[in-house]
Amino acid sequence: MENRNEMILEVESRSCNEGLVRIAVAAFSTQLNPTLEEVADIKTAVSEAITNCIVHAYDTGTEKIRIECRNEKRELTVVVKDTGKGIEDIEKAMEPLYTTKPEQDRSGMGFAFMEAFMDQVKVESSPGQGTTVTMKKLIGRQNPVFE
Repeated sequence: MENRNEMILEVESRSCNEGLVRIAVAAFSTQLNPTLEEVADIKTAVSEAITNCIVHAYDTGTEKIRIECRNEKRELTVVVKDTGKGIEDIEKAMEPLYTTKPEQDRSGMGFAFMEAFMDQVKVESSPGQGTTVTMKKLIGRQNPVFE
């Protein structure tokens, strides 16, 4: 295996696509030989990122969500992009328990879960321009073969 590979996936912002994206990214990550716990972490973080796009990015109709995955050496990078309404206050949106849709019983823990399960989470957004969430995870930390 070479030290680098990429995958790009584009889906409509429908809740039925959340599972598809979660499984596709998990399958892509297996090239890095992750533990079951690492795969579970990745699936949870990706699920939260996709759900945020589906719930918050588009008020009407369905639009595209783009998922870019890259592995390089032992690091998995997952980028989730939408072209929706964007986030006005990223810092506030990333606070645990903060939600703009309490009427939908949203917990406001999406970004907190992403940060808990990935090594790095970066959020870029502009109102009216969409949001890009970049998540990184180092795979195989506990496996001395990779050291």
